[in-house]
Amino acid sequence: MIPPVGSARLQACFVADPAEREAYLTEAEHLPDLTLSSQAAANAVMLGAGYFSPLPGFMNLADALSSAQHMRLTNGAFFPLPVLCLTNQISAALQPGQRIALRDPNRAGNPVLAIMTLNAIETLSAADKAHITQCVYRTQNPEHPGVATFNQQGDFLLSGQLQVLNFSYFTEDFPDTFRTASQIRAAIAAAGWQTVVAFQTRNPMHRAHEALCRIAMERLGCDGLIIHMLLGRLKPGDIPATVRDAAIRTMVTHYFAPNSVMIAGYGFDMLYAGPREAVLHAYFRQNMGATHFIIGRDHAGVGDYYGAFDAQTIFAEEVPDDALQIQIFNADHTAYSTKLNQVVMMREVTDHTLQDFVLLSGTRVRELLSQGQSLPTSFSRPEVAEILMAHYQAQG
Repeated sequence: MIPPVGSARLQACFVADPAEREAYLTEAEHLPDLTLSSQAAANAVMLGAGYFSPLPGFMNLADALSSAQHMRLTNGAFFPLPVLCLTNQISAALQPGQRIALRDPNRAGNPVLAIMTLNAIETLSAADKAHITQCVYRTQNPEHPGVATFNQQGDFLLSGQLQVLNFSYFTEDFPDTFRTASQIRAAIAAAGWQTVVAFQTRNPMHRAHEALCRIAMERLGCDGLIIHMLLGRLKPGDIPATVRDAAIRTMVTHYFAPNSVMIAGYGFDMLYAGPREAVLHAYFRQNMGATHFIIGRDHAGVGDYYGAFDAQTIFAEEVPDDALQIQIFNADHTAYSTKLNQVVMMREVTDHTLQDFVLLSGTRVRELLSQGQSLPTSFSRPEVAEILMAHYQAQG
């Protein structure tokens, strides 16, 4: 099986032993505490789940600036973007060396999510923030949802190693879908798969996505596909994870061969960082054991901040050759061809014009569904469209 990034074995910050977890929770009752931002809580979950392996905790300022600019930590290890714990309030009593109980902002009562051994408390200057956002998001525009979220979290940066004690709401809300990197590795081994392609999604999968996955499986000679969906916070207007989960499971049940697809999810808040987030997504998938990863048009993008294929070219132009072993399957925009009566990658049918494809904007899809109108069967499987229609009509 493909090794994790930068290490012979996966390294996760989760405390697996139940007795140890109870001891840490007892300790937490007597520790100074901090309620995390949603993004910092998601980072803690990802550290606990092994997706950030071999990172042991939240980065300090030097590593944050280095990873933002060079995609490497100060010790030379590859990491594509900063993993931070930012806050706008800090107790004067906190000192390096102390242990802090980190509380979950996304669950009632803010229970303890993790314990951090505090390495340092540093201030993120306006210049530091501008540098990080420019490197990671390629913009400092406060209208960009990722930039806005980053800037709202605060100026105090807390770094240190973590003991993660649970996986927040993800195990409760998505018991059949949320999986750690090590759980997915175990499932791949149990299935006997050697060549495995992963597909990232924050959206329901229409026929173009379905076909793209099938094309990748066939051309790569894959034993299996992992549809790996983001389960964390999204921007307003995106489809909730529960609806996406139901739609994807329905599509796989009806249209993929039995035992050829694993459906899983991970607890991360979307960054909308385009090319840089695509590299992070590949990092996650190598850690979970996939050998290949699909990168399509405008991967992890938002608005018009990124070029259509910037998320593909970054691997050739900016990612160091020794950084990742996972291989990228570069895909074009896929759409239904009315000339061929099938879904194709658009760049591969040179005799077509735009009028030969069924292309619906996200806005048009939402309009049709909210009005109770069916999506074209050339665009979406009817079983999937039915689930989405019920969601939009419930929203009013």
